[in-house]
Amino acid sequence: MTPSARIQATIELWEKIWDAGVPMDSICGDYFRVRRYIGSGDRQAVAERVYDMMRSYARIGWWLKHLGAEDTPRTRAVADLALREQLPRPHIHDLFTGTGHGAETLDDAESAFLDKLTGHTLEHPDMPEDVLAECPPESYEALKAVFGEGFKDEMAAMQTPASLDIRVNTIKAKRGEVRAGLVKHGIETAITPISPVGLRAATRVHLAPTKLLQNGVIEIQDEGSQLIALLCAAEPGMQVLDACAGGGGKTLALAAQMAGKGRIVAMDNNTTRLMRGKPRYVRAGIHNVEARSLEDEQHLKWLRRQKGNFDVVLVDAPCSSSGTWRRNPDLRWRRHGPTIDEILGLQTQIMTRFAKCVKPGGKLVYATCSLLREENENQVERFLANHADFELLPIADAWAQAKLPEPCPVTGDYMRLSPRVSGTDGFFAAVLKRKGAVVTDVPKSEDSEAA
Repeated sequence: MTPSARIQATIELWEKIWDAGVPMDSICGDYFRVRRYIGSGDRQAVAERVYDMMRSYARIGWWLKHLGAEDTPRTRAVADLALREQLPRPHIHDLFTGTGHGAETLDDAESAFLDKLTGHTLEHPDMPEDVLAECPPESYEALKAVFGEGFKDEMAAMQTPASLDIRVNTIKAKRGEVRAGLVKHGIETAITPISPVGLRAATRVHLAPTKLLQNGVIEIQDEGSQLIALLCAAEPGMQVLDACAGGGGKTLALAAQMAGKGRIVAMDNNTTRLMRGKPRYVRAGIHNVEARSLEDEQHLKWLRRQKGNFDVVLVDAPCSSSGTWRRNPDLRWRRHGPTIDEILGLQTQIMTRFAKCVKPGGKLVYATCSLLREENENQVERFLANHADFELLPIADAWAQAKLPEPCPVTGDYMRLSPRVSGTDGFFAAVLKRKGAVVTDVPKSEDSEAA
């Protein structure tokens, strides 16, 4: 592609993203899938520019309003080239050639807008703090309350591209062996700073062609997500319930901790999503997972009979996903699915339903990928107020019980992770212990459906 054609593809893709009601990663995938003629280098360049434009959404929007320009995909592209990339005015004009598959030449209004941008940078002293931080207005006060004086630095860290983290399946290999194996594929990795089973790629790489991924030796999983699974302290022989299993990412991590011994029940309210985990379990060499969909009345009846049967219940609750903003920058500005009030109600319902399954002495681990206190601390405090048989396990104690590397990177009662604090996505986790004597007998599996 010519440089001008790349700009045109950027404009087209931006327009599709804002016309669609699905996340931008899906739109990008669909756009390139039907355009096989676009080479890998061009795809990467276009996608990176679109993601950078989304990370600058509020600031570019401020400039458009400040200078009285129409907010279109083309003016967004012009502002991005002038303010973020700092390209000279003649160079930008040259990128709008109007020939072949290139972007059409700038009209008079667009050219005048470009003239006004000359000499400026992406940030301006008159910009409000929420705009400088690329923070949605509806989340500004809530996140200021969460981060306090660290708000600016936390939001700046959320602007950095996410790393590519890998979890080693310890059922099949050791971390050092996998790291050496990836080198043979030309992939350099470093040991993750906290997770004892993680690796971090030095650059963005494609793992799909590697046999390590194809054979279930590795999984792509953010280090923060790995830590939530590790915090469950699942051990061989335990009874474990993953209440919101989805496609099985944390189920796989829990099974690896258990070395294939014991029993894991993976549940979800979406059968299609839940069934995506089955081939992953097979590839990973895991045979002790039961997949039970909450859409099936038979499994709902089964769940009602599970009072006090599980050593660990993980509730990786549906949430606003605000902790994934560096990975999914469009989620700052476009919310897909239920409203925040609907999400809060669903979180409460799920915690209450699955808490009954925890044995006396067992653990309920509540987790989200949200930054918002109302989805995190407030939910846990409300749960504890209504469930006197549970108590909060301080994060340092839960960390030690899980035998995670010391020192614990966070303090207080909860695990709060963020790009700035831990170099991960934003995650929250609380470990709740059910009071009473530890139950050691293991119930027999009912209606087993091992994956």
